[in-house]
Amino acid sequence: MLEARGFDAPLDRILELDRKVRDLRAKKERLQAERNKASRGGPPSDEVKRRMREVGDQIKAIDAELGALEIELNEKALWIPNEIDPRVPRGKDENDNKIIRKDEPKKLDLTPKPHWDVGESLGILDIPRAAKLSGSRFFALRGAGAALERALIAWLIDIKIPHGFVEVSPPFVTRKETLVASGHLPHFDENLYRDEDDDVWLIPTAETQLVSLHRDEVIPVERLPVRYVAYTPCFRREKMSAGRDVRGMKRVHQFDKVEMVVFCLPEDSPDQLAFLNERAIEAVERLGLPVRVAERCTGDLGFTALRGFDVDVWAPGVEEWLEVSSTSDCGSFQAERAHVSFRRAAGKALEAPHILNASGLGMSRLYAALVENYQQRDGSLVIPEPLRPYMGGRDKIAPGEFTL
Repeated sequence: MLEARGFDAPLDRILELDRKVRDLRAKKERLQAERNKASRGGPPSDEVKRRMREVGDQIKAIDAELGALEIELNEKALWIPNEIDPRVPRGKDENDNKIIRKDEPKKLDLTPKPHWDVGESLGILDIPRAAKLSGSRFFALRGAGAALERALIAWLIDIKIPHGFVEVSPPFVTRKETLVASGHLPHFDENLYRDEDDDVWLIPTAETQLVSLHRDEVIPVERLPVRYVAYTPCFRREKMSAGRDVRGMKRVHQFDKVEMVVFCLPEDSPDQLAFLNERAIEAVERLGLPVRVAERCTGDLGFTALRGFDVDVWAPGVEEWLEVSSTSDCGSFQAERAHVSFRRAAGKALEAPHILNASGLGMSRLYAALVENYQQRDGSLVIPEPLRPYMGGRDKIAPGEFTL
């Protein structure tokens, strides 16, 4: 599984620690049994008292050693990713993903410009000033450009509500245990912004918060499936994107995203995965953008997913398919880490629900693709019809509206 995913984990050390922990627990149990037997034998002799003191000292020594080994074992085990669904295609990276759908790009009556040229000429996108404020790989939206993103966020949330999603507005910072529960720690540590002194971490996605909403809880079975949708900014150091084309809004340190998370019965997760994929595709289709859907192969599956799909949109200015949604069935992996459970009936054993997530959608790449597909010969930008009610009814952004 590790080889198929292209991940590494300290398996030899984990197995060694496991053996040591098991041996020490067995030794402790034998000593405890000896002590219990002695306590039932009437008034102890001096020899029995001496032996019991030895037993007590040995148990204390075992406890000290066992505690340190269990901590290390638990920490090392966190590096083991989820299992792989047998239906997942084998492959090394995103180039081996299985294409399920691929629309033809829209025919534009112009030579398309990249979104950074269109946005800057309209005055709605300002990358140089954002870099002055915060450094490279940041951008600023202004005027109708900022309103356009706000409209996208509101619309994307609104179209989820009729499908049974409950909107959540979570904190934008989190704690280490929340990131461990969602599977973002320790594997993605170098991609996260944090202040470890205060245990404050900027969230890389709303998924971390939504997964832990029910941490250490038993969800009533009649409430499943539970569906949440949330808007948050997302913060990522993007150290894993070395060597990639990072111009414009394609791969940045901060971006907005609408996220979907579902808690469901284990047997329902394949249907819920298809349902989430449909919600992502629906949003792209209603915006009139070309869609590509791919099932992620083993090498591109990610740490927490046992199966997943990507939804991309065509951006004619940069001539790329840009990922705007990643849909994942994480099985019981995150629920077990977060100690989320349900009970099928009174007296039945607790079980872990399956937790799934999907972008619904990611803003920066969606925004870039939208700008590139809706640019006009006269330099204006047509606003897609679904967003017009969220922008006071206006249908386009014209050049010269904001030119400071």
